[in-house]
Amino acid sequence: MSDKEKSQFSHIDGELLDKICNPYDVSRFSLEEMTQLAGELRCRIIETVSKNGGHLAPNLGTVELTLALLHCFDPAHDRIVWDVGHQAYSYKILTGRRERFHTLRKFDGVSGFPRRSESSYDHFGVGHSSTSISAALGMAVARDLAGGDNNVVAVIGDGSMTAGQAYEGLNQAGGMGRKMVVVLNDNEMSISKNVGALSSFLSRKLSNPSLTRFKKETESLLKQIPLIGGDLARYARRSEESFKSFFTPGMLFEAFRFTYLGPIDGHNLEDLTDVFEQVKQLDTPVLVHVLTKKGKGYEPAETNPTYFHGVGSFIPETGRAQKIKDRNLPSYTEVFGEALCRFAQKDKSIVAITAAMPEGTGTDCFRETYPERFVDVGICEQHAVTFAAGVASQGFKPAVAIYSTFLQRSYDQVVHDVCLQNLNVKFFLDRGGLVGEDGATHHGVFDLAFLRHIPHMALMAPKDEAELVRMMRTAFEHEGPAAVRYPRGVGVGAEVDYDAEPIELGKAELLRDGSDVCILALGSRVYPALEGAEELETEGVSAAVLNTRFVKPLPKQDILDLVSRHRFVLTVEEGCLPGGFGSAVVEFLSDEGMLDGRKVHRLGIKDEFVEHGAQGELRARVGIDKAGVKRAVLELLGRPQSK
Repeated sequence: MSDKEKSQFSHIDGELLDKICNPYDVSRFSLEEMTQLAGELRCRIIETVSKNGGHLAPNLGTVELTLALLHCFDPAHDRIVWDVGHQAYSYKILTGRRERFHTLRKFDGVSGFPRRSESSYDHFGVGHSSTSISAALGMAVARDLAGGDNNVVAVIGDGSMTAGQAYEGLNQAGGMGRKMVVVLNDNEMSISKNVGALSSFLSRKLSNPSLTRFKKETESLLKQIPLIGGDLARYARRSEESFKSFFTPGMLFEAFRFTYLGPIDGHNLEDLTDVFEQVKQLDTPVLVHVLTKKGKGYEPAETNPTYFHGVGSFIPETGRAQKIKDRNLPSYTEVFGEALCRFAQKDKSIVAITAAMPEGTGTDCFRETYPERFVDVGICEQHAVTFAAGVASQGFKPAVAIYSTFLQRSYDQVVHDVCLQNLNVKFFLDRGGLVGEDGATHHGVFDLAFLRHIPHMALMAPKDEAELVRMMRTAFEHEGPAAVRYPRGVGVGAEVDYDAEPIELGKAELLRDGSDVCILALGSRVYPALEGAEELETEGVSAAVLNTRFVKPLPKQDILDLVSRHRFVLTVEEGCLPGGFGSAVVEFLSDEGMLDGRKVHRLGIKDEFVEHGAQGELRARVGIDKAGVKRAVLELLGRPQSK
């Protein structure tokens, strides 16, 4: 390692940090001590995230902001709501979780997001964007109803400010006039580049060096005019303030009846604490506009904030990613992005749509290759779906690339704007199933259940990356709404043929025959089911495995043919059991009168939220890995599992 690489990161002992037992200790520190503490916090965050992965750049950008909030507000009495929660690591460390912070995002460790069940200082659980203002307003109304006097603070990023719910909250809060504070953390950099007119409105063009220099030169020239120069300069300054109020964010937020303060340097502790002490005295809604730098204090994150927004383990001295064993295998996301570009080359009607996640969904390559057919709508999932419906109504084939968990925000639009009109919208749901360390707010386990019951929707899940490409072709050739859901991470190494034929809609694939039990598996659980069946063979159990492929239309004939020869049936899915794939199978068998004399067991995620941890750990915990399949089969057959 070179000296230059080593200089990117240097260890700082937690001289002050290790003395903090509760958040009240922060209020007793001087500005000089808090500056030192900021450095110690950054060091602790970098050390932990480099080992565990996590949201590094946004958390490095809010260190001083967090210190100022805890210096001025009492988190035991006041209420602080972090939007999304990508930026709350400092807050976690300073509110009683310092000694456990090394377990961040680990199985049974500290969550990567604020959670009410984790700490009394986490006043609202978050994980999806743009909810903080609405939640904070609710707390303010509840406070007034109870006759309380506590402060309520919502901290929201500029990326989250592109979503409609943020403005719904602002509109209601301004109309009600309740005492509350909204801190707009403006780092001009969310996960991906912000888009839309509101993003441009929040730009800092009026404070750029050339304009500042021009204003100073103009004022100097005016003052030189005999007799009236001083008056003209004062008039110009008043005009400038009027001009700025009309063309800067202040105008927008004042229109919502918020008192606007800013923009303020979000790394200047003196300015931050002064402003927060002032706003505590106001009895009206206040918006404090704070300018921060994402990745502050760590050069690799400052240079590449997109990569370090949500990052895996890395070498802290250099910022380089730690080597991963299966890194040479492409991820499902990468295969999807490549296939989408190839299909779009031949089919000019394909339009790609994403909601502020071009890199995360693999559509960034489409953006570069076909910019005229690519649309990033920002953090506006509801709008994305209805927008896609409008595109489809004019004869195009919009491909809506979105994380499964975020499609939950668009349920009504999927029903009324797409499926009711039977429009040709294609949904590609990344991160279907258990996603890992981001936890319950990000697991995509409900999509199979909430999509399969909507009329006109075709719903499928591939067993590997090769089948993903075939299902994409199937979706594009199908007339009507279609959804393909696939897991986070790399595939199994299947050879991908981008020119492969589509799959017949509602057609399953028998991978293994057997006489004792039949396993109906879907998507990511097909290979664990197949491996489990092969190991069961050594224990004298003959298991058939059907790659069901489709949840809707269900491959009814293939299921009937297999189930009719078996008394014991096991369904396996990486989704919620209530209303999911297994439920669809049981409903169908019941309608066909096939349940009498048969034992059917559904294996999947029970009626509960799954916590954070590595994907393998979570799949083992809920029993949908290879070992879980074997165990379920033996229990179904009434045989004790061998040691």
